[in-house]
Amino acid sequence: MFTGPNTIAVVDDETSVGRALARLLRVHGYAVDLFEEGWSLLRAHEVRRYDCILLDLHMPGMSGFEVLGALLQKRSAVPVIVITAKDEVGTAERVRDLGAAGYLRKPVDEVPLLEAVVKAIGELARGVA
Repeated sequence: MFTGPNTIAVVDDETSVGRALARLLRVHGYAVDLFEEGWSLLRAHEVRRYDCILLDLHMPGMSGFEVLGALLQKRSAVPVIVITAKDEVGTAERVRDLGAAGYLRKPVDEVPLLEAVVKAIGELARGVA
C-alpha cells in the first residue's frame, strides 16, 4: 500500500530559510509543512503525523529548546533535527538530552541535511527514535 512521501515539518522564524529548506526537501521527494513558530508546529503535531522535524533553535516566542521540551513531555517519537546559527558550547549536548536526533549548524549544507533526515526517518521506521 502506498502511503505517500515522508512528511517533514520545518520550523524556522526566518521565512527565507524555511522556504529554502522546504524547497530542497521537496526536490528530494518529501512532503513539507512549514512553520514560523514553535507553537504552530505543536498544535499541528496534535493532529498530523510527521516523519521528521527540522527545528530552528533560536526563535522569538517559543524557542527550539521549549519545543523540544514539549515534545519530550508528550513522549513524541518523531525525530527532531535541530538547526542553529548560534553554535554555543554545550548546546549540542543539551538538545540531545532533550531528545534531538541531530544537530546541524547554519548555513546548512544539502548533503549533511539530507543524510540526517534519511537517518532520522530510518530510525523512526525501525522504532529506534
